[in-house]
Amino acid sequence: MTFTQFKTEALEGLCTQEQLDLLDSIDTLRSQGISHYVSLPQIIVCGDQSSGKSSVLEAISGVSFPVKSNLCTRFPTELVLRKNSQVGVRVSIVPHQSRSEAEQHSLSSFCEQLDGFNGLADLIDNAKAAMGISTHGKAFSNDLLRVEVSGPDRPHLTIVDLPGLIHSETRQQSAADVQLVQDVVQSYMREPRSVILAVVSAKNDFANQIVLRLARDADPSGVRTLGVISKPDVLVPGSESEASFVSLAKNQEVEFRLGWHVLKNMDSEKGQSSLLDRNTQECEFFSQGIWEELPRSLVGVDSLRTRLSGLLLGQIAIELPSLIEEINTKANSCRVQLQKLGNPRATVDEQRSYLLHISQAFQSLVKAAVDGTYNDPFFEDAKTNTGYQRRIRAVVQNLNEQFTKKISLRGHLRHVLENEDQRSVSKHQIPITRNEYVQHIEILLKRTRGRELPGTFNPLIVKDLFQEQCGPWEDITQSHIAATWVAARDFLQQAVCYVADGTTSKTIFNKVVSPALGNLRRTLERRSEEFLIPHQRGHPITYNHYFTEALQETRTNRQKEAFRETLQSYFGVDTLSTSHTVQHTINLQGLYNSLLRETIPDMTRFASEEALDCMLAYYKVALKRFVDDIATEVIEVKLLSALPALFTPITAFEMEKDLVTEIAGESGESQSLREQLTKKLWILTKGSDTCRRFVGIRGLDSDVGAGAQVLHDQEALSESSFSSIGLPEGVVASEPESENEPPRSYSPTVPEQTVETEYAIEQHTPEPGQLPKVFVFSTSSKKSKKKGKLASKLPSTPLYEDPVKF
Repeated sequence: MTFTQFKTEALEGLCTQEQLDLLDSIDTLRSQGISHYVSLPQIIVCGDQSSGKSSVLEAISGVSFPVKSNLCTRFPTELVLRKNSQVGVRVSIVPHQSRSEAEQHSLSSFCEQLDGFNGLADLIDNAKAAMGISTHGKAFSNDLLRVEVSGPDRPHLTIVDLPGLIHSETRQQSAADVQLVQDVVQSYMREPRSVILAVVSAKNDFANQIVLRLARDADPSGVRTLGVISKPDVLVPGSESEASFVSLAKNQEVEFRLGWHVLKNMDSEKGQSSLLDRNTQECEFFSQGIWEELPRSLVGVDSLRTRLSGLLLGQIAIELPSLIEEINTKANSCRVQLQKLGNPRATVDEQRSYLLHISQAFQSLVKAAVDGTYNDPFFEDAKTNTGYQRRIRAVVQNLNEQFTKKISLRGHLRHVLENEDQRSVSKHQIPITRNEYVQHIEILLKRTRGRELPGTFNPLIVKDLFQEQCGPWEDITQSHIAATWVAARDFLQQAVCYVADGTTSKTIFNKVVSPALGNLRRTLERRSEEFLIPHQRGHPITYNHYFTEALQETRTNRQKEAFRETLQSYFGVDTLSTSHTVQHTINLQGLYNSLLRETIPDMTRFASEEALDCMLAYYKVALKRFVDDIATEVIEVKLLSALPALFTPITAFEMEKDLVTEIAGESGESQSLREQLTKKLWILTKGSDTCRRFVGIRGLDSDVGAGAQVLHDQEALSESSFSSIGLPEGVVASEPESENEPPRSYSPTVPEQTVETEYAIEQHTPEPGQLPKVFVFSTSSKKSKKKGKLASKLPSTPLYEDPVKF
């Protein structure tokens, strides 16, 4: 095992101590497993199989890994380099979430350390065996191997080396292996906070290498991809292929905003050599031929380390605000789920106490919804379907209005047409003119005669006509009750799920709420039937003066129509709505006689007309009363008022012990979920605490030492990088009460007389040829707001001056 020393002056000038602490803290979070829940800023090394990725990693780290020409990376490897006074190597495994709980525990316990670099190969072999990877065993794994290397000359850098992309299956690598590797690589590439280091081997045409296509898919604009060309020494000097790769290095073939870099790999086929010899050979190679024309910042491992350290720190600084927000959002989600799960429940008393708590929350929530008080977060946004469904009062009000409209339009069986041309009615109605309706009544009247005098009608005829006319009421009413009941059921189901965890809420709904809802449905049907029976079977009864008013109005309207027709005929005009000049003598007696002739001499027809008028007037009165009865006595009294009482603390208190245990007893699944959520919340809380302590760091200073020189030399080429990044100063987090608890508060420090300070992080979309810049604006509630300003000074010279054509 060999290692080399680095020239670290450029790296030391690149990062302040505070920034180095930030890099260490991010790595600590990653080792604790926070990357399972949120995407952390990181550099990932991707490439086709045998593209030289591992050799690139070896050159960057200065540690010689066991690389053979017939082997490949079998698992994601996270290499953590940290500057420390003591030389040491620590190897551990971060198990993938797809592993079983027992496997996760076993793999997490794997941790071995060395005081030097000798023996690293054996440690890695031990880790491979723990993951089940061997020559005759599992080919690939999606577990993460974490190798931490520290020393006085190590750079602060973290890189993830991913398995090489496979073009086709072989005897050693199945089609499933090919797909597994591609899925693993793509999952890392798709992380929006990952910087992609795409390694392209000069041995093969770069257009045929899978990594470039996948990088384009994951990062279409190329803002977080840096290309690396490996094995340039295999190219024939002066060849067209060599010129093509030089053009690629100049960012002229495949353009990335972060540009390209070229490394010469150690040739494993020529035997063992030290990393120091490798670096010497690399310097000699790039100082001759066509490669000499490339800026020194684009070639060699020393300048690559500088670029990568700057990229990682810059990515962390850019993503820190959104990372904190994402962590807090997921931590709050954990708290909500844990609150639903409640405390561990081993005894019946603990289980009943849990049910009492849930029932009280459920009752309060349902009562608020029935009252139309939508202040609880449960109700969400009314503009969404879920938010509207949870506002049960609004839903029922709207359903009642729809019921009123529907029964008014379609509740009568025979629809009296104003004229014979209007025959369009609903499919369940019978269109009929008044004259046809009167003829229908005449037949019925003759067949139901009693002792009444000619010209009058038997009162029972009105009952028969009304019962026939209100026939559609029953179906419309039952449809309305069903729709309202379903709305209440869906609302209650969401309410139960909101106050209890998944398993418990399902049992509560099935064992308590659903049976009660079934009883309510039958009650609603019985009650609606009670209001339908008087109309379907009884004789008309009303003492509402609106009946006589409606009857008189009907008769008056009919008389008005008869008078209008007589006057138009007598005066020879088409309308009575305008004034007319009459040039002849008017025979008033003749007009008077014409109006009197409207008397109906047929006594049966007269009685039929009267019976129709009475039925239509009574129908109006009865319909208004019936609609109000259904809305008030059925929907309001029997349904809505009963909802808060379906599951109350009294219900929980009086519940049988067996049912209490069945509902609130904890399953192994619930216990496991609580443990997972507790662990997740602890990790996220620690992560939030750590990130908030560094929210005020400054970005990179591009005008210092090697950091500026290395990144400045790409002028006259198509090149790119990132600008200085600044975050507001003076923002501090309160000290946590203990090491394992997050801080209670988080607020910016502000001068006196400043009521409130807010910080807005704005990341501008770069124009072609530019790179992302993060601006931090400070606004204050003093008399005048400060204009936006950069929180940290921008460099006098951009890290990459010349634009990239993208």
